[in-house]
Amino acid sequence: MAESNAKKAFAQLTPDHMLDAIESLGLRCDGRFLALNSYENRVYQIGIEDQSPLVAKFYRPGRWSDQAIMEEHEYTQTLAALEIPVIAPDKDDKDVSLHQYGPYRFALYPCRGGRAPELDNPEHLEQLGRFIARIHAEGATKKFKYRPELDIESFAIEPRKYLLDHDFIPAHLIEAYQSLTEDLIKQIQQCFDRAGEVHNIRLHGDCHPGNILWTDDGPHIVDFDDARTGPAIQDLWMFLSGDRTYMTARLADLLEGYTQFYDFNPIELHLVEALRTMRLIHYSAWLARRWDDPAFPLAFPWFNSMNYWEEQILILREQASLMNEPVLVWD
Repeated sequence: MAESNAKKAFAQLTPDHMLDAIESLGLRCDGRFLALNSYENRVYQIGIEDQSPLVAKFYRPGRWSDQAIMEEHEYTQTLAALEIPVIAPDKDDKDVSLHQYGPYRFALYPCRGGRAPELDNPEHLEQLGRFIARIHAEGATKKFKYRPELDIESFAIEPRKYLLDHDFIPAHLIEAYQSLTEDLIKQIQQCFDRAGEVHNIRLHGDCHPGNILWTDDGPHIVDFDDARTGPAIQDLWMFLSGDRTYMTARLADLLEGYTQFYDFNPIELHLVEALRTMRLIHYSAWLARRWDDPAFPLAFPWFNSMNYWEEQILILREQASLMNEPVLVWD
């Protein structure tokens, strides 16, 4: 019941609620208010009197426990203390970074700008590789206690089941989707089997170009909300796309920087297309789970249409072929 009430309150979160929450910490808002590109949580840039703007993140209820959020905060604050360019939440004078105002949990972050990284620029990729390696070097020093592992069950099997159980897939495509994803999960497992025993570490978890803000001084790495334990390649593969020759060159650029600060085990290359396939299935299920949030049909009007599911089946069939191809080679 409490979680249901919290979800209802989150759906009714207004700018006035947000400003009241921030001012409850002793700050004075100046009326500037800008929604940022986030749907899982509510994230806004807020003007503050007599100081730089802040970014306020209001957490969606029911996703992470307080302990899991604070564990992510601790991780990013440790990384920031090591002068790794992550954006960590601010602490108040009581050393608290996760705040509560009525039913709302929120955190405040420094506001940083930037542009997308140039993924065909070897210098950008090498620099990115260095910083991701430094994140992983710290991530390997201990395990998360309250945050989950990235595994086949939670990123493929369970999301697939949710989609099939909740009538999102058009009736005439269900059989094709069901059969295809059943085979894909077997292939994913085979990729993990070929990789063998992989060392899992604390990760960013959702390290894609949209979470990199590039400046003249290099990158800011943002949004550790999906931080979890998993193989290092999870934080690298999303910078690899295109044909095999292009991906091989980009991989070399990334690892040129990465291996200056942390070892990379090439057996993890067996997981690249498996992880890409898992992300595709998981992403569809994420949209489905959030479809009752009014913000989602507005932001993703193409989801839950016949065209979407027809395209997904084509993309997933391509992934079936890619998982059968030889893995990328790192020279």
